[in-house]
Amino acid sequence: MQRTISVMVGKGSVNHNSRQFHAANTDPERSGLNRSYCNENIRQVYHEMFDGAISRYNDKQTRNDRVIDDYYEKIRSGKQEKPFHEIILQIGNKDDMNAQTENGELAVKVLDEYIQSFQSRNPNMRVFSAHLHMDEATPHLHIDFVPFTTGSKRGLDTRVSLKQALAAQGFTGGSRQETEWNQWVESEKEQLAAAMERHGIEWEQKGTHKKHLSVLNYEKEMRAEEIAELEDKLHDKKLEFNTVAKRIANLDKAEESIESISQKIYHEPEYQLAEPPTLMSAKNYRTKFAMPLVKKLKSLIKSTLVRYFAAVDDYQRLNQTNGRLYKDNERLSNSNEKLSAENTRLRAENRDYALLRKVFGSEQINGLLEQARTIQQEQKRPARSRGYDRGR
Repeated sequence: MQRTISVMVGKGSVNHNSRQFHAANTDPERSGLNRSYCNENIRQVYHEMFDGAISRYNDKQTRNDRVIDDYYEKIRSGKQEKPFHEIILQIGNKDDMNAQTENGELAVKVLDEYIQSFQSRNPNMRVFSAHLHMDEATPHLHIDFVPFTTGSKRGLDTRVSLKQALAAQGFTGGSRQETEWNQWVESEKEQLAAAMERHGIEWEQKGTHKKHLSVLNYEKEMRAEEIAELEDKLHDKKLEFNTVAKRIANLDKAEESIESISQKIYHEPEYQLAEPPTLMSAKNYRTKFAMPLVKKLKSLIKSTLVRYFAAVDDYQRLNQTNGRLYKDNERLSNSNEKLSAENTRLRAENRDYALLRKVFGSEQINGLLEQARTIQQEQKRPARSRGYDRGR
């Protein structure tokens, strides 16, 4: 038995990988067959990995603007490094290793064996999320990890760095085609191929991991990934929307609280001016009764006004944020609907394409496709170039 190996760069949609929500290309009834190897909170992982280095770094700083308060946010908002990376590994395709067949079960055994040694084989890649999916067409494995290096002389002694993490594991230099990343991916393919061989599967190498897919299959897969990413963003926006809505509700309560303070000033004895005692002079009355009450009222009014105007300001700002989030949600929902419709169309075209191959045979269809490509390339060539060729 020969099967291909696909290793792809994932979108890093952790909520989708852990099935906190389902995309259109998943079968929720089969999600119980998925395997979750680890699913840690990325922020907690950053604290565990880098808090010691952050403390040592901050202790040396003499300028406040160089102190790092939140390393995860610094990396996430920066441009030099990504907070984490994801790879997706798959054996074969939906036709020869379908998740609902015995071959699909065999793929699960191989991928399970492969993941067991991934962390020990990659000590500079801290895995925090790993999931094997059986609720899609073909079993595949998502691995999310934080690449890091230790012993740095500049900046943090332990920090995020994909290039240095790969170098520490022996992958350095190379050409544009043979980058450190490509070298590492090829090494991981060989590790997966070794696990396949132990289960009686030979690695069928076809040049690139996408050449065995039809163009329609590839486009459909890309649409599914885009949909999953959009749904992940939509999920996050909904959470943000709910948070803002709660804050607005709290501000409404704050206005009610201010109104109750106003009523208190007018009606509670504590804030009423007492009647002057018999024979007390006006000066003593002013000193002992009037002025303390005036002072108390001034303080209360000042604090009340500060709270009120702060509440109004926050209310207006949060309403603006609320409106922006509502528009973002609408935009993401519209994009999601368009991608879902496109994915449905691609599925239909893919079925038609498969039917043509079945009726007319793959060789005849491949020949027609090759003729069409030749005609298309000829039409794209400049007129002068075509004339020159005819002249020769």
